Amino acid sequence: MLRDTIRKGDTYAIDPNLTRERVLELWVEQPRAVYVAERDGAVLGTYYIKSNQAGNGAHVCNCGYIVSAEARGQGLARTMCLHSQATAVKLGYRAMQFNLVVSTNVGAIHLWTDLGFETVGRLPGAFDHPEAGLVDALVMYKWLDA
Repeated sequence: MLRDTIRKGDTYAIDPNLTRERVLELWVEQPRAVYVAERDGAVLGTYYIKSNQAGNGAHVCNCGYIVSAEARGQGLARTMCLHSQATAVKLGYRAMQFNLVVSTNVGAIHLWTDLGFETVGRLPGAFDHPEAGLVDALVMYKWLDA
């Protein structure tokens, strides 16, 4: 699931040629916490949560989400985002920031907006989409309820 999403190259600014070990380091080892959603032993989705910055910016977290192709359109991303917000509060975070939401990822933008995230910045041509070329990326932000 991670490999397929990263190799597709249309949502994450992660080198699609990374080794399995390096991808696992980025997604599993470096974050503060990682969760998986599963049904009948099959992994349907995953997300990580980590501090967005160190020091005086460490009260803001960042999350990344991946839903398997089989589970798309079933509300799993919404469920994981809601879970991540509750988890973030328990971990002491006060806000959540998505640093690079690709403008062509309209489903994610709609969902994050529906869940209360605001677009606080637009980065012109910041993402080199494999099909659409250089596209904008959004910075989205939400204060969390404690």
